Amino acid sequence: MRNGKPKQNKYTKDTAGQPASRQSSPARPREKRVEKAGKSQSRSIQQADSFLDEMKNDLMAFFQINDNQSFTQEQVLEHFDTSDRRMKLIMHGLIGELQDEGFLTRQADGSYRADADANVVEGVVDHVNSRFAFIVPDTEAGVRRDRDDDIWVSTDDLAGAVDGDRVRVVRFTDSRNGGRSGAKRRIEGKVASVVERGRTELVGRIEVWPTYGFVVPDSKKIYDDIFIPKEKLGGASDGEKVIVRLTKFPDPNSSKQRFEGEVLTVLGVAGQNNTEMHAILAEFGLPIHFPADVEQEAEAIPTKILKKDLAKRRDMRDVTTFTIDPIDAKDFDDALSVQILDNGNYEIGVHIADVTHYVLPGSKLEEEAFKRATSVYLVDRVVPMLPEKLSNGLCSLRPNEDKLTFSAVFELTPNAQIVNEWFGRTAIHSNRRFAYEEAQDILNHNSGDYLEELRLLNELAYKLRDERFKNGAINFETVEVRFRLDENGVPLAVYPKIRQDTNKLIEEFMLLANKRVAEFVHSLSKRNKGGEENTMVYRVHESPAEDKLRSFSEFARKLGYKLNVDDEHLSNSMNRFMASIEGKPEANMLQQLAVRTMSKARYSTEDLGHFGLAFRRYSHFTSPIRRYPDMMAHRLLQHYLDKGKPADRDEYEEKCRHSSEREKMAAEAERASIKYKQVEFMSRMAPDQTFEGVISGVTEFGIFVEITENSCEGLVRMQDLSDDFYEYDKDNYRIIGSRTKKMYTFGDAVVVRLKETNLARRSMDFALVSDSAGRATDLSTSRRPGRSESGSRSNGSSSSRSGGRSKGKDSVAPKGENRRGGRGRR
Repeated sequence: MRNGKPKQNKYTKDTAGQPASRQSSPARPREKRVEKAGKSQSRSIQQADSFLDEMKNDLMAFFQINDNQSFTQEQVLEHFDTSDRRMKLIMHGLIGELQDEGFLTRQADGSYRADADANVVEGVVDHVNSRFAFIVPDTEAGVRRDRDDDIWVSTDDLAGAVDGDRVRVVRFTDSRNGGRSGAKRRIEGKVASVVERGRTELVGRIEVWPTYGFVVPDSKKIYDDIFIPKEKLGGASDGEKVIVRLTKFPDPNSSKQRFEGEVLTVLGVAGQNNTEMHAILAEFGLPIHFPADVEQEAEAIPTKILKKDLAKRRDMRDVTTFTIDPIDAKDFDDALSVQILDNGNYEIGVHIADVTHYVLPGSKLEEEAFKRATSVYLVDRVVPMLPEKLSNGLCSLRPNEDKLTFSAVFELTPNAQIVNEWFGRTAIHSNRRFAYEEAQDILNHNSGDYLEELRLLNELAYKLRDERFKNGAINFETVEVRFRLDENGVPLAVYPKIRQDTNKLIEEFMLLANKRVAEFVHSLSKRNKGGEENTMVYRVHESPAEDKLRSFSEFARKLGYKLNVDDEHLSNSMNRFMASIEGKPEANMLQQLAVRTMSKARYSTEDLGHFGLAFRRYSHFTSPIRRYPDMMAHRLLQHYLDKGKPADRDEYEEKCRHSSEREKMAAEAERASIKYKQVEFMSRMAPDQTFEGVISGVTEFGIFVEITENSCEGLVRMQDLSDDFYEYDKDNYRIIGSRTKKMYTFGDAVVVRLKETNLARRSMDFALVSDSAGRATDLSTSRRPGRSESGSRSNGSSSSRSGGRSKGKDSVAPKGENRRGGRGRR
């Protein structure tokens, strides 16, 4: 077992019902201020600044964890092994204080019992490393804006809970001060009970012994091996990847402190491409195959479009229409049509696959689509939300076929201003299927199919983009990697994805449709009695938390860049910052950190707007083949076009919450597959091959380095920096040699070689070959020479259109723009 047997719990009774002997416990961090409870507020367990505070905390924890029992004072004294007369008097006094403060209730028989609701919160375990976890408390809205209220829990105090479990936790502290510069410090606690298991199935590599087996989990958040009895091995052989069901969990009240399980599925030999990709899907609870009844229902859908299907649709089959997608795409969600009107304006149609015509409420297809909520894009495959007959067949807007669509049709002036708009169901016939590269080549060479239409759309897209950034949209441009694989899925090359004008063209018209659908549904609310707003599925992105912005601004300042978070127009300030780091070695890391500073986009029925896009209202309408929220948006739009009343908000909010959670899991699986392939690619490198890189992170255990040419990241461990003893300077994001004062800081250029790869953990270690490290002479700042206070480049100017038209046709793909080209997660 990786973690040893937890120490005995000093708060609970042993299995015989007798008080457990008092055990020493690790001292909790000392904080300066104690929160005082008001009359209507349950009292938090105080931070211990003295022996009496420590005793009081222990008493509170004992009563809270055993809140289904009552105890006399004598039983409490016996539990804590208190025999000294003075200590007995102190304990009596503390029990009296807790009663006066409302934490304890005195029963009719003279015993005491904890208030069941006092100081206990419910939340989900986020097991960040082998030493401790955070409990993420529930909120009324079910959404966390930040993590400052998370509760720190030692692994020994998890009571058998694992990552993802829902638990009841007793808070030990609630001080908000302490630490350097008055920084916030974490609340501490202890798990009282597991409410619901978040996961009962895990993926890992099995080690088989003569009479038993152990499964080493793939998840970086499960830190114990799983014991498998011989009769539960399920035919697995040593070294295979398996899915295992947990059958027994560590019991904090007994000596059995291990996980036990049974093998459900043998995925295959560890290290093989299919095995590893299936293991990643299973690790994140994502499906591999469709149930048979879902496939059967899909196969039963007629392929021919009937006259009745066309009867109530706008027929646009004679209008010039085409699709632009990634070269390997098969599920074509969207198409664009172009007409030049007699008045000199342009009619641009954004046509979206009419998935809800085929996937009906109450059907098996609907249930499965909701359950999955999204397609999953791994490095080498797509796991679709809908069966292939729909995703790549009936719904896909393939060329030279009549297709049923849901459309947003706009009349635009030559300056890209909307004059008229129309929303409804249509029928189209795509004349051409373009790959992004193919359409871009036509634009670059001014020659090819539909040149005039492509050129017109491109010019309109530029104007829409310029207007969007003028209104405050933020220009995030972080690197996304792509792979070239052989027929066995082995990575032969890793390279950055390039965004071209055609990617941005599609993106702008999808953004326009998503925005205007949201605005249109809202505008129909005026016909409702009492002004009740129509329920709609919005894609919301709230403004970032001020403390996170200030922390990031301070971080950037110490690297020589300026981000003014007090600027009335924060987006403009952020865009100036983005322009100032363009072309710098640390640009990619800073862009990623800036993205993390932002709130996470999510789905909601609350009309909260989209901060990053600077849209008052925004929805997801344009990708129903791969996103369930878009299906919901289609149904709601049609409902209101049919003059329906506002839909059930609670029902749709729950569906939004589920969709956001599934989107997060899919994104994590996608990142895991990328990381696996990066490690696999690097594992084939020669031991003496060197790579130029940039320090992308600094921690107490080493420095992370990102290789410039392929964005692969690895760790240079502190113990491998043998020329000096290095200390971690957290405030200045660097490590400093105690003897030489040699300094490594975020963004420094280094040269590394590969030291070790670990495919099972999807990680790699580097060894430092050379560097340009400076010397730390002033510990108050790590500003580098050669940068102005404003952070501008040496030429002293930056484009006033930093958020608008790119300087060239190509740019690095922004984070979140996945395999769907311009159709990212925003």
